[in-house]
Formats: sequence, structure tokens, C-alpha cells
Amino acid sequence: MLHVKLMKPFYTKKEGHLVKFVFAYQYFSIMKDDELFHFIPVEGKEIIVNLNTFQVENLSEVFVFQKGNRFIRLPLYQLLLVSDIHRHLQTILQEERNELIEVNEQTRQEATDAIYFLEQENYSRMIDEALSAGNRAMFDALLSQQRQSQQLYGGL
Repeated sequence: MLHVKLMKPFYTKKEGHLVKFVFAYQYFSIMKDDELFHFIPVEGKEIIVNLNTFQVENLSEVFVFQKGNRFIRLPLYQLLLVSDIHRHLQTILQEERNELIEVNEQTRQEATDAIYFLEQENYSRMIDEALSAGNRAMFDALLSQQRQSQQLYGGL
């Protein structure tokens, strides 16, 4: 059995529900019979994973590893069968998922901030209208609603 010593994508590219992990020289190596073979991007250099099914999409991609003048050529489906590459892929996918969650949280916070800002601007505009019209009841109601909104959002 082959053991993956190092597996770190050179870069990652997300296209819809697919994520592509592209590998370079120093970022992927395997152990075979206590010998370290380093990946060389002669043929295949990427692993494509479907994020909906978590299945590898490009199983026929051929990866080449080298030690001195010896080479190991393995189609991705065979590499998946004879090595512990699954464990490393799971780790990489988990990191990708964590980054995606962080981005979603950041986006959600930015949207909340924008909504709060627009609501406050709208309250200010309507309060100005109530003052211009001399409508004390509307002014009081809007001021009360604005304060409730500020308390709800914590006065961002």
C-alpha cells in the first residue's frame, strides 16, 4: 500500500458545485516501500471533487511520481484504491468547507450591517418629513420605532 506523505494543493478553484485541487512539484509526495516519491506534473495535476456528492470526478487523470530515475504512473482511480489519499482529501475538503462557512458568515454580517444602515437612513428621512409636516404623532411613532430598531441590532 502507498502512503501519502504530503498532499497540499498548490491552489484551489471552485466552479459551481465542483472544486479543483491543482498540485505542483513540492506539494504532493507518496511513500512506497520506505522510499519517498515526489509528484511531477507531467500528465495529470488536478483532482476534481463534486461538492454535492463528494465524489472524485476525474478518475482517469494520471499522476506521476518520481524518485531519481524511477517513476510511478498511477491513474487517480488506482491511487484512490491503493493509498490513504481519501484521508488527505477529507482534510482538504474540510478546510475548504470551513473557509466557505467563514465567507458566508462575513457576507451575512455585511448584509445585516447594510440593512441596519438603510433602515436608520430611512427613519431619519421619515422623521425629517414628519417634522416638516408638523406631524407630532408621526414624529413620536417614528422615533420610538427607530429606538427599537437600534436596540434590536445593538446599535451597530
